[in-house]
Amino acid sequence: MRVIAGAARGRRLKGGSERGLRATSDLVRGAMFDIVQSMGADLTRVLDLYAGTGALGVEALSRGAGWCDFIEKEPRFCRLIHENLEASGFAEKAAVFCLPAEKVLTKLSSEYSLILADPPYQDEKADSVLESIAASPLVGQRTVIVLEHSKRKTPPAALGSLTLATSRRHGDTVISIYRSGGS
Repeated sequence: MRVIAGAARGRRLKGGSERGLRATSDLVRGAMFDIVQSMGADLTRVLDLYAGTGALGVEALSRGAGWCDFIEKEPRFCRLIHENLEASGFAEKAAVFCLPAEKVLTKLSSEYSLILADPPYQDEKADSVLESIAASPLVGQRTVIVLEHSKRKTPPAALGSLTLATSRRHGDTVISIYRSGGS
């Protein structure tokens, strides 16, 4: 696993083979950011939910994001995110919160321009967590939410006031992107 583009392009990231971790492939990560950037999404302030290795947030930082908060409940993966931030040179532009995604609203209150969500495919609470976040102060008029999910799952038509703008399939993975109808 490596950083695809930007300032840290080519840097190796740890953790793609950890037990219990389904890391986003380089191909899917590259496609995700190509779609997001073609939509003109703002990378000023990013939230990486269900962060795992932190590869999505590190990719955003490499591509020019000003700040990224990482949310991951597993302490061993939180340590891995810290290592990947150090290795990629972005430790000063990020914070790692070791807590379940459903607790994010108890710790964070600032608006994000981009929210990346890659929940475990079997997590039945993920849609309700994303719905809560979409209806919170974390989401503004120009926020874009990117949801990575299995092809066997139909994405919600909307998350809060954000509607499904596009879905793209890559093998077993689907990238669904939500944004305000007015952006």
